[in-house]
Amino acid sequence: MTARLDQRFTSLKRDGRAALVAYVMASDPDHETCFEILRGLPGAGADIIELGFPFTDPMADGPSIQKAALRALKAGGSLRNTLELARRFRETNADTPLILMGYANPIESMGYDAFAQAMHASGADGAIVVDLPPEEDAPLRAAFARHALSIIRLATPTTDDKRLTKVLEGASGFLYYVSVAGVTGANAATASAVRAAVERLKRATNLPIAVGFGVREPDAARAIASTADAVVVGSAFVDEIAAGSPDQAVERILRKVRLLSEAVRSARAFEGTPA
Repeated sequence: MTARLDQRFTSLKRDGRAALVAYVMASDPDHETCFEILRGLPGAGADIIELGFPFTDPMADGPSIQKAALRALKAGGSLRNTLELARRFRETNADTPLILMGYANPIESMGYDAFAQAMHASGADGAIVVDLPPEEDAPLRAAFARHALSIIRLATPTTDDKRLTKVLEGASGFLYYVSVAGVTGANAATASAVRAAVERLKRATNLPIAVGFGVREPDAARAIASTADAVVVGSAFVDEIAAGSPDQAVERILRKVRLLSEAVRSARAFEGTPA
């Protein structure tokens, strides 16, 4: 785990609350507006940032993030431009963990070692590569290890105990639990299902457990935050880009972040446990 991720989760555990992980697509709706969104996220309540890099075939993503990727590509978005956004963000914020999220093809085109070097230089803390299974990520994992970067793995409701053991081998940063089968933006899982899944995962690993997919409204975020170590929100934020004119996108997204952050921060007090 990178120092920033470790410090952030340690601090949040001490405070008795979960993290809000905010996902945005790099270069959506354009490079400069995205940078202003990134700069504003921590102040609006995002504890960790996931910065997606656009790809032409985002097979694990639902309509919202697919459209975000198309907008980003039209605006000139790329993996290299994503790394540049990460670098610029890190110049303005030394403390907020930032991870990249996307698909293997652009990384393989750059080369694992070059990607890890560029990640380190940008100040990013790790990556989620959604279509690179543990059986195939050893070269990337080795490159990341040389630069103290986290490789963050995914688990799903269909991940059985045998598969979970494999998923956890070499994983770091946190474990991302995809709470529903399907693509991003799908309907949220029930609170009881999430609670049972998080309890099971915590028996298998000491990594923090982040839960995402389908989280759009405060009640859903609050329910997950009462159990998990982090709540991941993506589609609800990128939808704000499409909700109106690009020149008002920053304020729309940050307003939504503030709303969900308040829910996450109040969750354990709301449940009657120390906050």
